[in-house]
Amino acid sequence: MRTINSAWILRRLATLLAVVSLTLVLVAAITGILLAFYYDPSVKGAFESLRQITEEIPGGSLVRSLHNIAGNALIYTALLQIFVMFFGRQHQPAWFTGWLSGGFLALSAIGLGWTAMILDWDQIGYWRLKIEMGTLGSLPVLGPILKAIFLGGDGISSTTITHMYTIHSYLLSVAALTLSVIHLAALLYQERQNLRQIAVAAASEATAEPEKELVATR
Repeated sequence: MRTINSAWILRRLATLLAVVSLTLVLVAAITGILLAFYYDPSVKGAFESLRQITEEIPGGSLVRSLHNIAGNALIYTALLQIFVMFFGRQHQPAWFTGWLSGGFLALSAIGLGWTAMILDWDQIGYWRLKIEMGTLGSLPVLGPILKAIFLGGDGISSTTITHMYTIHSYLLSVAALTLSVIHLAALLYQERQNLRQIAVAAASEATAEPEKELVATR
């Protein structure tokens, strides 16, 4: 009984984490849209536009902080969700949609954080991307192709910021929002199915008890 209770608690926690993930995606999306009104994805304007958002625009610092916090929290929540689902015995085939959407949601969250590092256009993001792109380009077959897609050429330039901004703001953001909705819907649907199975099992036991008593009296 103790194992069943633990699994039940973990499944409730998994559903709660799915709600948290969707909330974080919405916060990141809304704040990202607000930031997009002022952000300039170019070599000359990226750093200066973010400085302007943080220091000059009313509420800009708060919006940017919320955007960063939501993005980072989404990564940890999505990764934690995977462990909770596993220990909650949600690794069965019936939970395939939840697993698939949850896994890709975690990858999307990591991708959002990774593409965001160059958008600040500071020294840390620049040299980190340069090192990582060098490693990526050394991989056989797909490495040079992926490097060209991310950088938009042979080296880091204004095109790189545009590519990263497009991937971050459109591709990965839409993917994260879609996956978070699918993930929550899949968990809620499966939980409803489990409750029905429990109700059917309880009803079967309830009808079986009088029959056992009747046989015993005979």
